[in-house]
Amino acid sequence: MKNNLLAKFKESIFAVLPITLIVILITSTIVPISSNLIIQFTFSALVLIIGLSLFTLGADLAMLPIGQKIGAFLSKKNKVLLLLVSSFILGIIITIAEPDLSVLANQVGSINPWTLILAVSIGVGTFLMIALLRTLFKVPLKYILLISYAIIFILAIFVPSDMLALSFDAGSVTTGPISVPFIMAFGVGLAQVRSAKNENTSSDESFGMIAMSSAGPIIAVMLIGIIMNPTNLQASQTTITEANTIGEMLLNYFASVPHYMLEVFIILAPILVFFLFFQFFGLKLPFKEIAKILFGMIYTFIGISLFLSAVNFGFLPIGSLLGQEIMGLDYRWILVPICAVIGLFMVLAEPAVHVLNKQVEDITSGVISRKTMFIALCVGVCLSLVMVAIRVLTGISLLYFIVPLYIINFILAFIVSPVFSGIAFDSGGVTTGAMATTFVLPLAMGAVSAVGGNVFIDGFGTLALIACTPILAVLVIGLIYKIATEKNKRKASTEHARIEIIEFER
Repeated sequence: MKNNLLAKFKESIFAVLPITLIVILITSTIVPISSNLIIQFTFSALVLIIGLSLFTLGADLAMLPIGQKIGAFLSKKNKVLLLLVSSFILGIIITIAEPDLSVLANQVGSINPWTLILAVSIGVGTFLMIALLRTLFKVPLKYILLISYAIIFILAIFVPSDMLALSFDAGSVTTGPISVPFIMAFGVGLAQVRSAKNENTSSDESFGMIAMSSAGPIIAVMLIGIIMNPTNLQASQTTITEANTIGEMLLNYFASVPHYMLEVFIILAPILVFFLFFQFFGLKLPFKEIAKILFGMIYTFIGISLFLSAVNFGFLPIGSLLGQEIMGLDYRWILVPICAVIGLFMVLAEPAVHVLNKQVEDITSGVISRKTMFIALCVGVCLSLVMVAIRVLTGISLLYFIVPLYIINFILAFIVSPVFSGIAFDSGGVTTGAMATTFVLPLAMGAVSAVGGNVFIDGFGTLALIACTPILAVLVIGLIYKIATEKNKRKASTEHARIEIIEFER
């Protein structure tokens, strides 16, 4: 356990340190801010490293085993109705538990946060059922996603402009540090049992549930917008509290921690109850495994509490302030390269990315390594943040970016192998975690508000772009892999034919 924690700590330092140094460099040179705020941000980064280390260890010990064992158990029962009902309830529970969703909902000041949270949760639960039916009836993921996004873009015609970008962002925040381990492991558990039954199950069936979980909330929030037709929406204002001394800063931080601990307890309690219910009525795991899972839940509880407190205490206010200050410069175009650099390293600090990349490497038997996935996601998010900056500076509609990207993505999805399609669309969901929600989105919102723009039209939609380009990056890897594989096959076929001719001539 000690060695595992040390390894997670090293990974977390590597993940958080680059973006921390970048922000400190920017706020010390291009956009100078007070030294007290820089100290506050640095302290938050240290807490973030500890929280991320404990969370990723907890995910390995608890979240992944729970999801996988429940998925395998339900699949063995072979009762479709039980599978559907359990998937629906699971989708609602883990979505309500998703901290990123709470962060986004609380930034929409004009709509009751629970209206959004419940709508999004029902959207996830519904589409998890559809994802399950897709797996059972062996319907290719690309067809389901194509139909889903066709519905989304048709609804986009009728959604009020202030709700359009928010709808796309709602689909992005549902796949964060809580839901990704659960959904990924749940899908893996289902696929493993089906494979054991010789049902011609391939590895691509282990992917796609995260992608489906992102589509449902978009439709749900769009329907809320069409039905409610809200007007004059106002975004919540980010409060920046600057302490005069380090002692005061520490007091401010520790005063906020109990709030996040209570929030995380409420978040994790339904998941624990859900697991204990299945343990009592079906799983019957030995005490040693239960103890390991409970220890993992404790690590997860402490880790997410520290993670959320750190990003809200240091990253969210600095992100908002940074956006405002950059737009006050004579050379505000510098927002583009700043966003590009942040995007290049931001992926490393997203907990859900680490979970997905490990799953991808394991399921593909190393064909797609974690390093390859990291590079693809870093490039994808870098490209998306460049588009975010251009959108903030020019006010170009979100649809002009997102529609062409999805058209390209679906064209490639029909070319590459199914496993790459599933991994690609899942990748789009995991890049929009707490770092994107509590740092990048406030940065964009702060920049838009500084120039008097409409935050709902030009600020929201940032997460949707961050979710879109990694899909393209992974699909391009899939295309390269397909071309290389076909080239090697032709080469091997030619060599085999040459050998046969030589043997025939002899």
